[in-house]
Amino acid sequence: MSAADTYAVLEEVRQERKRQDAAWGEQNHPNGEAISAETAGDLLQVIRQRLAGEPTWKDVLWEEVTEAFEALEDNDRLRAELVQVAAVATAWVEAIDRRAS
Repeated sequence: MSAADTYAVLEEVRQERKRQDAAWGEQNHPNGEAISAETAGDLLQVIRQRLAGEPTWKDVLWEEVTEAFEALEDNDRLRAELVQVAAVATAWVEAIDRRAS
């Protein structure tokens, strides 16, 4: 991965955010209710078993999203998890671009 690749993807994300704001204005939705620790634990167990085998990008992103959904009531933890979601999504786009090269 090169920094240029990451910057290119993040520029696309920035442009998409501008498009979203133009279309819908500033969005300030509530976080929603966190999924229960039991549900998150069950989901994470399944996902981590898949990650121990031959992980896919879907599995990696699913793990991060599940962790974010578990953290909905803790803004600091939620923010950290969402940064991880964004980083995984960025890495996935970079991988798609590499396959297209």
